[in-house]
Amino acid sequence: MKRIQCCVRLLLVATVTLLLTGCWSSKEIEDLGLIVGTSLDLETGDVSSEEQQDARYANRQLLTITNQFVTSETTVSGTKEGALPEKAYKNVSETGDAVLPTLRNMLLKVDKRSFAEHSKVIIIGEELASTINLQQTLDFFLRELEIRPSGLLFIAQDQASQALETNEPTKIPAFQLVEMMEGHERTTKILPPMTVAKLEGKLYSDSSFLLQNVSTENGEVKFAGAAIIEGKTKKLRGFLNESDLEGIAWMSGDAKGGLVKGFDEESGAPIVYEIISAKSKIIPHVKGDQISFTIKIQSEGRIAEHWVLSDKAFDNQFLKKAEKVFEKEIERLVRKALDKTQHEFQTDVSGFGNKLRIDYPKVWQKRKKEWDQTFSEVPITCEVNVSIKDYGTSGD
Repeated sequence: MKRIQCCVRLLLVATVTLLLTGCWSSKEIEDLGLIVGTSLDLETGDVSSEEQQDARYANRQLLTITNQFVTSETTVSGTKEGALPEKAYKNVSETGDAVLPTLRNMLLKVDKRSFAEHSKVIIIGEELASTINLQQTLDFFLRELEIRPSGLLFIAQDQASQALETNEPTKIPAFQLVEMMEGHERTTKILPPMTVAKLEGKLYSDSSFLLQNVSTENGEVKFAGAAIIEGKTKKLRGFLNESDLEGIAWMSGDAKGGLVKGFDEESGAPIVYEIISAKSKIIPHVKGDQISFTIKIQSEGRIAEHWVLSDKAFDNQFLKKAEKVFEKEIERLVRKALDKTQHEFQTDVSGFGNKLRIDYPKVWQKRKKEWDQTFSEVPITCEVNVSIKDYGTSGD
């Protein structure tokens, strides 16, 4: 009996030892080309000579895909004396009519195994987003298991590949974009992050939405407003600038932090209001066939800076006047954003239709097919209430 127990123990030890011999599916980092960012543009490069001879490519719209790689070579610190510093990344581009075959053709140019599980951003060029349905463009990225659903989506003015370049050789542009996005809680000029996971729901809902816009100038990337994606066509409709985006943030209740700059009515001097908290409520009203909305905005904050030369700049009278100044400025931002979305683009990106669907489902069923047209005509009123709770350590 003891002999049998001993044999069983030896067998178990041997089995466990086999399981601990190592990771048979491991990938040596020296052999990997880590993809950290991808851009997609309407065709800008040349297709292969083989494809040029293929009649099926004659009238096709082609994509230029650029992958940003970080490899063991790009991350090695130090350069030879007198030599220019090497970039911390390597961009590789390929052109084709579908995403996956184009990515596979990229293997002909790359000596490392492509590994996309660390991909951070996907950037789509303006011309591509305006021409081809986003659901078609991003179908591969939504299906591919290797692509992280936490990756961020951006629209680029002009060429998306330019957003993956920088004048600073030690910086990796894809990582820079992710770090810049973290500032959305401190300003109303940056949208909350749109991930691959969130995007899929937006595309299938047929509702219009916004994507963060990036622009490139002199090798520097900056956030510059937002791109409007129309729900029905799933294509780029147009762009909102930074102040428009501020108005959208106040309407949708996304103003979690940031500043509002107003001007004292008597002196014309600037006063800066810092948001501590903000709430917004969109209320639909239906009377017969008439639809209207009221936006109610409430905010508490502090005076972060002012240029008013007065000994009584912090008494109650001044604070009440300042509150009115900020209320007018917030309403102006909202009105400006509404004018663009309602009348210029005729696209609801602030959730008015969703509020109507929740409160008046029968009315929504009748209007949802032509909602953007209806939205462009409905009257919208705005009520803003600002309370200054703090003015810093300065003052009486």
